[in-house]
Amino acid sequence: MKEKSADEGEGAVKRKRLLFSVVIILLLSLFLSGCALGHSAWWKEEVLLHNGQTIIVDRSQKLGGYTYVASTERAILEERWQFVIPGTKQSITWTNDGRFPPQGTMLTMVLLDILKGIPYIATVPAVCISYNYWGRPNPPYVLFKYDGKAWQRIKLEEFPKELTEANVIVGLPDPQNRIGTIPIARIKEDNRYLESHLKKIARERLSARESSEVGCPEEVTDGKGRWVGIGRFKNQPSYEACVKECNRQRFTGEYCPCNRLFQK
Repeated sequence: MKEKSADEGEGAVKRKRLLFSVVIILLLSLFLSGCALGHSAWWKEEVLLHNGQTIIVDRSQKLGGYTYVASTERAILEERWQFVIPGTKQSITWTNDGRFPPQGTMLTMVLLDILKGIPYIATVPAVCISYNYWGRPNPPYVLFKYDGKAWQRIKLEEFPKELTEANVIVGLPDPQNRIGTIPIARIKEDNRYLESHLKKIARERLSARESSEVGCPEEVTDGKGRWVGIGRFKNQPSYEACVKECNRQRFTGEYCPCNRLFQK
């Protein structure tokens, strides 16, 4: 029998080491994927109110996996903001569901403030689907007021004019800042390059050039998670033709836009 040469023996050892490394990487990947849904992040933000007072807001996130191969951020499954109204012991929580509407809300906080003991928040839709779901507001804000029991959506005219500037980190802070309490100065620095309507609440209609949300193509949903361009229905020659298109697309009941498009 022919004996193995030293080179052949060394090659076999290298192949075994390579195979072992590949197995370890695969096992590690599986482990991390399994733990991804349980991953979370939390920190505090020092929020400057319109009257010069400050509050500390606890901000936490439940994170999922990476949305695509080159992604550096995990998907946000849920986000919670918790704070206490000054001069009271009342703790208030606002929760944002990170799933696509209509199952989730997918909003991004811009401003949190308190006027005469009443909490208000200003948010913007995080993606175009969310913008369409919330009715394509222009300026593109989804605004809320806490009524003592729950958050209620309000119109821009009802949002106090004293509340003007973004005072929380819009989106996500730099990874190295997601620990401890983020001070006011750091929040302002992180928000420095935001679009104008995100840095300061706009009161007039914006153009697509001024707001990326306003530039979103108009889409409608079938209520089951599917979204299609409004033109598929709007460009029909008649109400009857529009209804037929709804039937073809399986847009039933309130989700068929023909009534509002043709005012029948």
